[in-house]
Amino acid sequence: MQSRTSASVAEMFAANRAVGRVKFDVHLKDGATRRRQLHEEGSLRVRFPSPEQQGLSAVFVNTAGGIAGGDRFDIGIAAGDGAHLTVTTAAAEKIYRSHGPEAQVNIALRAGDDARLAWLPQETILFDQARVMRRIDIDLSQSASLLLCEIVVFGRAAMGEVMVHGSFTDRWRLRIGGRLAFAETIRLDGDIAGKLASRAVANGGIAIGTALIVPGDEAVVEHIREVSDAFGAEVGVSAWNGFAMARFCAQDAARLRADMMKVLERVSPSGLPRLWLN
Repeated sequence: MQSRTSASVAEMFAANRAVGRVKFDVHLKDGATRRRQLHEEGSLRVRFPSPEQQGLSAVFVNTAGGIAGGDRFDIGIAAGDGAHLTVTTAAAEKIYRSHGPEAQVNIALRAGDDARLAWLPQETILFDQARVMRRIDIDLSQSASLLLCEIVVFGRAAMGEVMVHGSFTDRWRLRIGGRLAFAETIRLDGDIAGKLASRAVANGGIAIGTALIVPGDEAVVEHIREVSDAFGAEVGVSAWNGFAMARFCAQDAARLRADMMKVLERVSPSGLPRLWLN
């Protein structure tokens, strides 16, 4: 009887999990970037504000109001040859506590010859006992350019909330011209608060961020370092394999966001999305 009840509860839980899928591509038409094909499913939606002269902006909205254990979200974006696309989110994404299964977020980004793609979501906030597995796969043409940023906040310090336990796995793969240029997997689980307190991990930081710039070289690194005196977070910048990367770690999420904005303003040809400025 008990096993039958447990199976029934598991089935009910699975049936109530949020699933969201968005896949779209843009192309260059008459000198301007325009949407071509779009598929939306479940609680994930994308909206396109009024088009700019050349580029196009896209804004993701999660109508589920957040992500919980067992939820799955899949995003696929392709920018065709010569297209310019900037993608952001309407608000910070919240990952809520899970009683077992982890949430899954899968992101696939592609950019063709001379395309320019900016993936600039607002923060991802992990609540205590959240469990999430995120995969980001990027495939760029040799002549494409990319600006990508991701900020992860462990708990809501301003609300007196700390992420004590949970699981966070973040897997990134970047290919340029078909060649693997960058691969990284970060995993924090169990006593996350204790691990973040370690000097070898985050030295008490509760927010981390990454800005990835392709193409990137020492000139880009020096351009970012010109404003390093204004950084309030711990920031490291380097370049290799044809791209540049800035890493952030801070004990205050707002401070890290401000530093990330300084970096993005330095390297973004089209500036920050308006939603970042509200």
